[in-house]
Order: sequence, then structure tokens, then C-alpha cells
Amino acid sequence: MKVSICAIALAITSHVASAFVSPSTIVPLKDVGRSSVSSTKQLYATINVDEEAPRDTDSMEEWSYSYGIGRADGIQLVGENLDGFLDVHVESAQDLPAGSSVMYIPNEVILSSNRAIAEFGRLEEAESLLVGNGVESEIREFYLMLKILVELEKGEESPYYHYFEGLPRFFANGASMTPFCYRCLPPFAVKLCQKERVKLNHVAFGCKSRVQFLSEKTRGDSLLWEWAFQIVYTRSFEAPDGSGDLCLYPIGDMFNHATDSNVAYAYDEDGNCYAQTTRDVAAGEPLTMTYSDPTNPSYLLARYGFLDESSPASFCKLGVDWHISDELVNMGYSTSTLLFYKDTGEVSEQVWDVLLYKYLGDVDVGRQQEFYQAHMNGDYETKQSYHECYYEQTREKLLEHIDDILGELDGLSQKSAYGGAVAGDDHPRLPLILRHNDFVRATFMAVRSYYFPDEQYNDGHSPLSLSSRNLFLGLPSDADASELLT
Repeated sequence: MKVSICAIALAITSHVASAFVSPSTIVPLKDVGRSSVSSTKQLYATINVDEEAPRDTDSMEEWSYSYGIGRADGIQLVGENLDGFLDVHVESAQDLPAGSSVMYIPNEVILSSNRAIAEFGRLEEAESLLVGNGVESEIREFYLMLKILVELEKGEESPYYHYFEGLPRFFANGASMTPFCYRCLPPFAVKLCQKERVKLNHVAFGCKSRVQFLSEKTRGDSLLWEWAFQIVYTRSFEAPDGSGDLCLYPIGDMFNHATDSNVAYAYDEDGNCYAQTTRDVAAGEPLTMTYSDPTNPSYLLARYGFLDESSPASFCKLGVDWHISDELVNMGYSTSTLLFYKDTGEVSEQVWDVLLYKYLGDVDVGRQQEFYQAHMNGDYETKQSYHECYYEQTREKLLEHIDDILGELDGLSQKSAYGGAVAGDDHPRLPLILRHNDFVRATFMAVRSYYFPDEQYNDGHSPLSLSSRNLFLGLPSDADASELLT
């Protein structure tokens, strides 16, 4: 059932009165976070992971207090409708100075990849499969996912049952997207989203048969594995103690992302986790963390399933289909440096460097190498003379790139609008995808207006033919899409 409420206050009831729970007042929770994988009693998960299943946030809140998770005075969970589904975030009802502790998660309640490895032992066959499939970097995520599945098998006997019941069922990231979603995104975003899908296939689905301590029914439940995968990949963070541990911090995972974040995790000497403000926070302001590079909103969409509209810039999309050589990397080629700035319309210095390097490679390899060596030797004067000499050619390459991407986005917008009108609720991720494309388009238009104010843009797109529309939707060329997709 989809949520229809626009703003739900989920928190602070009188009997919990929002007094911060200090470590000295918490009764140690024995065996929380541990299970016996050799138990002969195999249960099956009772949680409903259907993406339209409701979230039981009330029980989750009661659970958090029972298990010693504390919140400072005025810290509350707030829910809102986001594209028809409940999104929960943390807010402060009062002003907070920098350095304030706003939340406390006891060590015993934290779900940890290191603890999961210690509990289950190393699963060498599964790890070998992960390495063979090129996802050896995801081993921590794999074990944390197994921990969730083990707890799910306990049903209501798991100390985490009510926490899981309060978590999202619907996800809009790359791993959750359909082929139709991919067809609505520009190539760079598609590539990132498909990488997340590959991780799902290898980390979750590819290793199901290698985990013998899970029940046969659990091993065969792809939806359950996908849900556990999504929880790990959208809600876990690396521990702030430098251990490399990957952790889920119950209730502490409700902090949303923002570019100008105001909260960070810290550990005390006993391994308890505190969320602390990193700057002054005004009453009513959401408490947020920075999940990843804020200048790559397409990655945030692919990994986490949201659009960061506060992002100051976007990767310029140069070189999506290039072979990225060591020299290009040395010239500054990176998704975090090749930036178009949304508010000013300016581009980063590295954009000009890479454009000129590529242009020279097409017309004069010798001069390309002179330019490259000037860059590597820090010879600013020589490098600047090249930029001045070839400014018009580099500027032309910039305009060509901008118009190519705008043309792609305009075509996708037209196709997506058609597909959405035909398919309706069958594609609940489409509104987010369209917002992402609009954000990228607005950023590119800002750059175009800044550098080419006298150059009028014409998208050049005519209305879609029936065959083109059906090709986009994956239907026969002469099909009536409205009948086939109803």
C-alpha cells in the first residue's frame, strides 16, 4: 500500500521524553547481533519485502528505546511522501551548536561486517566466486548481507525484527531499475546503474547456493536476497575508527544525504557510536551526512536511489566512451574534477585541459605531447600559451559536447514522457529519473548560456514515430503500446 501522507511526525512520545541516553544508563544487551548458524531450528523470514508493503516505523521507534538507542532533546524522526513512498529523515526541533551529540547507538546493537565474519567464519567458496566475478571489493558487503539474512530467518525472535520492519521496501537505485528505466537515462548514468545491477547479480544472486547455513527456502528467495542487498548498499557506512569495518547503525541510518551536511559518526573507547553535529544547526533543519562525492549526482542516483538537488556541480560526461589512458588521468580526467557548475555555469580548469589534450591528439600528436609535458612539469606559462592559441577550437569542442548531451537528454525526455503516459504506475522510478535528467540538463544549459550566450540552442527533435516509440518500449514496431502495457 502506497503512502498518501505528506508529512508524518513519527517521533517523540511523552513516555520517552527525548532525554539523551548516556552509556552509563544502558543495560548491556547480551548476544545482540550474534546467532548460532549451526542451529538445527531453521525458521523462515516473516517480514514482507514487497516494495509496496508498509513500513512499521512506530514499532521501530519503540524498539530503538528498548535497545538503548538514545536521541538528544528535540531530535525527531520525520516522514514524508516521496513519489508515493514513505521517506524518513532526522530533524532537530531546536538550535544545536557544533559538536553536539544528537544520537547514541550502543556497540552491541551495531550490525558489523567484521562481527559477521567472526560469527560465520570465512566462506572460502563464496569468496572465491566473488573474486572470480571481479567483485572482490564487495566481500564486506557480502558478509553484512548474510548477517541480515540470518536475522531475518529468526522472524520475530530476532532482536532486529522491529528495526527491519521499519526499513524501506521500495528502492529507486540502479540495482532496482528495469530495462525501461535504463532506456530513460543518459549513457553515463546507465553505465553507473548497470554496475550496481552487476553487483546485485554477483554479490547476492550469484552466491546463494554457497551459504549452506541458511535454509533452503531462504537460499531460493531472490526477493529476500535483493532486499538484504539493498539495505546494505543504501544504509551501511564504513566505521569511523579506521578499522575498515562496514556497519549498519540502527536509527543512525535515518540521516539523509546533503552536500552541506551537518552530522558525522564518532566512536568512544568502548565502540559505541555517537552522531555529532559538525556545524551549528538551526531548529527545523534536517540532520544530514555526506554519503559520497556530491559533485556526481548520477552516482548518488545509481548507488542510493535519490537526486541530490543541492549538488553544486555535475560531472561533465566527457569521455564516457573513451579509452581513459594514464596520460588522460594525469591531465586531470576524473568524475570528481571534470565539473560543470550548476549555479555559475562555469567549468573546471580540468575540463579545458582535457578538451585541449584530446583536440591536439587529433591534429598534432607532437604538440599534444608538448602540452602534456608542460602540464606534468608545472610549466604554467607554456600550458597557458597553448590554451590561448587553441581557445576557439577548444571552445568549439566544448559546445559540441554540450549540445550532444542536451540532444540526448531532450530525446530521452520525449521518449520517457511517452513511456510514462502509457505505462503509468508500472514504472514508479520514472519521476526520479526525469528529475535527474532535468537536473543534468539545467546544469548543461547553465554552462552553455555562460560561455555561448549568443548561440541559440535548437533540440532538433521531431515527434516520435510509432515504430520509434515502440522500439524505445521494447515492443514490436507495429504494436499498440497502450494495449500491451495496460
